[in-house]
Amino acid sequence: MQVRNKGTIGGSVAHSDPSGDWPAAIVALSAELVAVGRNGERAIKADDFFVDLLTTALDTSEILREIRINKTNCGNAQAYVKMHHPASGFAVVGVAANLSMKAGDCERASIGITGVSAKAYRASAVESALNGAALNDETIANAAAHAADGVDINGDLFASADYRRHLATVYTKRAIDAAIARAK
Repeated sequence: MQVRNKGTIGGSVAHSDPSGDWPAAIVALSAELVAVGRNGERAIKADDFFVDLLTTALDTSEILREIRINKTNCGNAQAYVKMHHPASGFAVVGVAANLSMKAGDCERASIGITGVSAKAYRASAVESALNGAALNDETIANAAAHAADGVDINGDLFASADYRRHLATVYTKRAIDAAIARAK
């Protein structure tokens, strides 16, 4: 029997559950994860930490000791939204948006997505479509349409791969909209 502890950040992150909430936020916030083991400590960038299904960059002799997140500046806004599985509460699809904005334009976007593929990932096509653009409905919808670009999408009895692809688009738009609303 596998027991999942939703109450601890480190445990959720260290085993790279593809439907865990925290990995999406950690990726979107460009966090740095500190591993410690018999050979000392090392820092791992969030983009390099989640390797595959239930696999991280941690060595077998290491534990996750610390998660470092840089302080955000004025004009930054974040949001996390998800469709949760009714039985477990884990994300069928979860999207974290971290936006740096100025005068209604997006200076820099960072989008982390969980639940869609074997690991949490950065939605770089969405970020590219938002960076330097005016944050209007059309731009956001066009950017969100690329939420699942370049990833192998999970499918299961609850949500097929096509449905997850659709949810990734919908929830990416919702996360961006929620972040913008928080900035106002």
